[in-house]
Amino acid sequence: MTKIAVLDDWQHVSRTSADWSPLMARANVQFFDAPFTGEEDATRQLADFDIVLVTRERTPFPMSLVSRLPNLKMFGLTGSRAALIDIAGMIERGITVCYTGGGPSASSTAELALGLMISAARRIPAGDVAVREGRFQQGTEAGILLDGKTLGVIGLGRIGGRMASYCRALGMRILAWSQNLTDEAAASAGATRVSKDVLLAEADVVTLHLVLSPRTRGILGSADLARMKRGAILVNTARAPLVDEAALVVAVESRHIVAALDVFYQEPLPASHPFTRAPNVVLTPHLGYGVIEVFREYYQQCVENALAFLDGKPIRVLQSGSQ
Repeated sequence: MTKIAVLDDWQHVSRTSADWSPLMARANVQFFDAPFTGEEDATRQLADFDIVLVTRERTPFPMSLVSRLPNLKMFGLTGSRAALIDIAGMIERGITVCYTGGGPSASSTAELALGLMISAARRIPAGDVAVREGRFQQGTEAGILLDGKTLGVIGLGRIGGRMASYCRALGMRILAWSQNLTDEAAASAGATRVSKDVLLAEADVVTLHLVLSPRTRGILGSADLARMKRGAILVNTARAPLVDEAALVVAVESRHIVAALDVFYQEPLPASHPFTRAPNVVLTPHLGYGVIEVFREYYQQCVENALAFLDGKPIRVLQSGSQ
């Protein structure tokens, strides 16, 4: 019987997000709800599987791993783009790579960015801890008002545009920058296009919404973070490597800025990481797109893709150069 691995179910949501029974009737389906300890562990546990269904941006699949999975015939990912997966290499090896729709992931990610911004501005996580520990307001700090402040959006696409609209409703002034942004596109989103340097110098909150690419990797380095206002908030729900990690650690440890982060260079984030000890950092475990409505579309289409592959008529297939 065909063996199917469903990976990265860290929140135990896959089983209830789709009807797996038609697939279970035809294949041996195994769910993995914990991260692998590394590539060797992944190789050992996945070597016998014919089909692997993954959740985007969790388990890396470089060619060094793929090449050691001799039975792998179909690879299914949620969404259609994944920086941690060598999609082109799989296609070259003759592996069928299928994708799913993204559901309302632009809205869910923008909503989390909004939540992170407000949490950082009003020191909500520290307040929650204080109440639970019986201190109430003792040992907490007063936050800042967002009405009248300036938001800097780096990447004014689907997600960045939603974030801009949410923050306009809060009474914030919106600045925007990216390499290809035009005055007209910025104005249509209610923003003013400025240079990156001006945005960083004037914004009280900077929020990142860029696709990670060779051009955007490290788009914010040490000099950029130093240009931000003291006490400004940096929100990142996009990709961790957009920001130089070492520079960001220095910026938060020196209390120059506040960071609100949903994405990290290593996921899960090690408990010993400096971010976990910094009181001016708000952390969430890569929840950005992950809401029930998105997972339902992801996993139902994963089931459909696997069934179609078993029928010899694969659907939602990525072609070379399309990813």
